[in-house]
Amino acid sequence: MQISGIKKSTLLDYPGKVATLIFTPGCNLRCGYCHNREFVLPEEIKKIKKSFISEEVFFRFLRSRIGFLDGVVICGWEPTIHMDLTDFCMKIKDLWFLVKLDTNGTRPNIIKKLLKQNLVDYIAMDIKQGLSGSKYSNLIWVNIENEIFQSSIDIIKNYAPNYEFRTTVIWWIHTSETIEEIAKNIEWAKQYYLQNYRDGHTLDPNFQGESVAPSVLVEWQKIAKKYVEKCSIRN
Repeated sequence: MQISGIKKSTLLDYPGKVATLIFTPGCNLRCGYCHNREFVLPEEIKKIKKSFISEEVFFRFLRSRIGFLDGVVICGWEPTIHMDLTDFCMKIKDLWFLVKLDTNGTRPNIIKKLLKQNLVDYIAMDIKQGLSGSKYSNLIWVNIENEIFQSSIDIIKNYAPNYEFRTTVIWWIHTSETIEEIAKNIEWAKQYYLQNYRDGHTLDPNFQGESVAPSVLVEWQKIAKKYVEKCSIRN
């Protein structure tokens, strides 16, 4: 597994657990508002490849944290594009750590395989838009059928021991109608988070996104709560 970065200890990324957070390079989407172009674009990844952490070094570190950490969060940019993800999760589970996977939902077959083999204990899936028309593909700059994302949603709801869905909300891209559509797409989900967009160095240098006013976020939260078990605002 390619590991482009690590946060040795976090209380924020795995709800209720103390975990280490690792980043995998590369992504199969090209969201204009992404803040990490250096880990997404192949030409940029080449520039930092020498700084990647080897599996040997990572597992040496992980073994030294037995008894101190509860789990490992595997995030990315998109971990499921790496062919050795299953083997990597197996190695973590062999050390009796919990595994949380962050994903964009573009590889439902990989997600199902991991869950069927009991290799993932918690999944967080980003849902970027409502699943009708071409809104999703227009936002991610990649033509992926909406059914792929719906399939991942259904697999996670049916098989994941614990999970969350989340949307980074951006003013003028998202509306109350958008949030209602997303909430319907994940109807009866255990947990849905609204995360506010923040300005920064974006993949698309011309991206003009804005954060959403707190009062609007609260209104959107009320809308989503009609369809899911729990909706929270994450700062």
